[in-house]
Amino acid sequence: MALFSYRVRFDHGSAPNPFWGVCTLVICKPRIRRCARVDDWVVGTGSANTPAGDLSGSVVYAMQVTRTLSMRDYDAWSARHPRKRPDPCHTDPRRVVGDSIYDFASDPPAVRPDVHTEAHRAHDLSGRRALLSRRFVYFGRAAEPLPTDLLGIVKDGPGHRSASIAHLEQPFVTWLESLGHQWCSMLAAPSGWSEEAELPGPGTGC
Repeated sequence: MALFSYRVRFDHGSAPNPFWGVCTLVICKPRIRRCARVDDWVVGTGSANTPAGDLSGSVVYAMQVTRTLSMRDYDAWSARHPRKRPDPCHTDPRRVVGDSIYDFASDPPAVRPDVHTEAHRAHDLSGRRALLSRRFVYFGRAAEPLPTDLLGIVKDGPGHRSASIAHLEQPFVTWLESLGHQWCSMLAAPSGWSEEAELPGPGTGC
């Protein structure tokens, strides 16, 4: 197993997309998506400047990868799980931020209306794979502060950490499990949503 950590600069619900019982990382962070394998952990820590305040040194989400798919296969998977496809006119904000934004019915794949555009295509598709998890906790705007002995996980600036924090993987997982949250928990809305926005449905359960 490996541990990947990066800073979530913009948390709007699309990257990661923690809705509908499966946390997915499909756009952004292409290097992590190329390298991470089943059973690896991906941890997103907060930024100092978010609409919810200073979330630096805190965990926005943590997911253990339980499945990987090629980008093309994720598009096919999302045909069976259409709530992961963006619907910009939907009244449920979770439907607006779907992360299956590349339609492989055409070549090159068309971009569905979403937070990303044609300008992001090369960057997103360079990740080659989608990461899926049914073993995750999403804290959102209620990001959980890391204990002092785990602050080494935090990656300041762009990029990610992995090899340099391998020794912190098991202590991190032990700490996360000690919080007592059910897997597939969503504890708060994304920090990028308005303060009035709430999760429209149940917050836990795979």
